[in-house]
Amino acid sequence: MNTFGKTIGLTIFGESHGLSIGAVLDGLPSGEAIDWEAVKREMARRAPGKNKMSTQRQEKDAFEVQSGFFNGYTTGTPLCAIIRNSDQHSKDYDQLRHVMRPGHADYSGKIRYGGFNDYRGGGHFSGRLTAPLVFAGAVASQILARRGIAVGSHILRLAGIADRPFQSTGEEAAMLQSLKEETLPVLDKEKAPLMEARIMAARDDFDSVGGVIECMVTGLPAGLGDPFFDSVESQVSHMMFSVPAVKGIEFGDGFALADLRGSQANDDFYYAADGTVKTKTNHNGGINGGITNGMPVVFRLVVKPTASISQKQRTIDTDTKEDCDLVIKGRHDPCIVQRAVPVVEAAAAWAVLDVLLTMKGRCR
Repeated sequence: MNTFGKTIGLTIFGESHGLSIGAVLDGLPSGEAIDWEAVKREMARRAPGKNKMSTQRQEKDAFEVQSGFFNGYTTGTPLCAIIRNSDQHSKDYDQLRHVMRPGHADYSGKIRYGGFNDYRGGGHFSGRLTAPLVFAGAVASQILARRGIAVGSHILRLAGIADRPFQSTGEEAAMLQSLKEETLPVLDKEKAPLMEARIMAARDDFDSVGGVIECMVTGLPAGLGDPFFDSVESQVSHMMFSVPAVKGIEFGDGFALADLRGSQANDDFYYAADGTVKTKTNHNGGINGGITNGMPVVFRLVVKPTASISQKQRTIDTDTKEDCDLVIKGRHDPCIVQRAVPVVEAAAAWAVLDVLLTMKGRCR
């Protein structure tokens, strides 16, 4: 299915070179005001064609709200939005019906759908489908903000260039917001031009690079989530692996915990001056037993290098049943990490809002 969520459902639809793509947001609370200009700004962060670090496909990602919003507020019925495609070069993909691109879903998708899938521009597998995901997350973020919850991300590593990590026990909401204004959102501003140079070098070599995105969610109360199958880690991870090119996730110190003793990995509790419970460290990323403990939820994602590169690669031709060479044509990103940052934030916002509303529903 193309739907995610337990209490609020997000359905995305469309193909990269179809008439339009879009999203249906079902189960949103009624009476929520939405700042559509703020949603447009989030969409613009993800949109292609803004500089040489991204694909030159020109899409404004302008959305049209079809339902679920009336007289300035959500109605509580399905909120549907469409985003029309306007700059397709479908002829660039003619051979991809039978010549499979390495690293893409061409082969697996062809087998899965018996050859009936739309292969133009990757079809439904395309990163183009992250546009409606950002739309949904931008709406969710505004609902979360009214409840004191903020989501922010930065590029922790890109092509070997490392930024400093978030302060795991929390960052100011204003700082998280300021990162949204940057093309390459980093905490150490001196790292941005170094990252850009690595991206451009890969572009000149007809190649691509990947990286790591770190995301933080602040303001979450303790007690959200369930153990085992519906843990907060499970639900956030499920959503994150819906973002194309994400190949790994870790919470808190993640894999580094393997090198620590329990005395180092545990987070000591204490009462703050205002009586709230906090931890002195946050090695566990704000989650214990699958349930939030009131500290910021912190996680990191690995984003692989863009699969579409213009170097000659070895692959197969499913028509001739022979091995062959392929040089991919078209317009592609030498790096998708910077455009993935708002997608990760959107995915986190939707997953967190679903957890929050699910728990609220149980308390009525």
